[in-house]
Amino acid sequence: MAQPAPKTEPRLSSLVIIPARLHSTRLPRKLLLAETGKSVIQHTYEGAKKATRPMDVCVAADHSEIVSAVRSFGGQVQMTRPDHPSGTDRVAEAAVRMPPVDVIVNVQGDEPEISGQAIDLAVELLEQNPAAAMSTLATPIRSLTQLHDPSCVKVVFDECGRALYFSRSVIPHPRVWRDDLLSADPPVFFQHVGLYAYRRVFLLEFSRLPATRLEEIEKLEQLRVLSAGHEIVVGVIDEPTIGIDTADDYRGFVARMCGQHFS
Repeated sequence: MAQPAPKTEPRLSSLVIIPARLHSTRLPRKLLLAETGKSVIQHTYEGAKKATRPMDVCVAADHSEIVSAVRSFGGQVQMTRPDHPSGTDRVAEAAVRMPPVDVIVNVQGDEPEISGQAIDLAVELLEQNPAAAMSTLATPIRSLTQLHDPSCVKVVFDECGRALYFSRSVIPHPRVWRDDLLSADPPVFFQHVGLYAYRRVFLLEFSRLPATRLEEIEKLEQLRVLSAGHEIVVGVIDEPTIGIDTADDYRGFVARMCGQHFS
């Protein structure tokens, strides 16, 4: 007797929206830095275009200079209000104007090394987990300096990949430290990768939820989602993606790009 075909989740339509803010605290105008011959926002846009699942990529800008920079390389861009409190709010404004899809992927403008495969994975996680409102990614932490760096956001998740908590502190926090915890397999510590895929309906709801106490303490908006009782599913990638927050981060990025060019 022939066996019935396995059930598959419906394929979800998706778009990438890149929130882009001109002014940043630690590295002013970082999205327009272009020592590689391309601006940071162009590198991020082109990286997002390598994903195969999303129908399109659009930048949600807060300033005319960002708009001009994106148009200069032929990218799609929308001007949004300058006073949004978070990138998610900016993405939500742009999403309302975009064609209706099942999933909106939020790729941070300062993540120029994000891979297309990572974006595709975020969409696929929502297909595989119909109860999840959002998906995001994580990568193993193997450096003690990185583990203790508050700018490196950590995440812990359960055996099904559902996020339990995000923090700037060390989580889980070993009661007794052992150096081999950093090299353990499977990994013990994970860095949160700042990429989110939202079901579109949830994204529009999330932008109206009030900030919570945990979010305000840690300055991590994903804690608003967990505090409201929604599920975030986490996928693990092996490739670390390095956001650009400081001048040192940018110098490292330029060095890596130059190394690829001359290798």
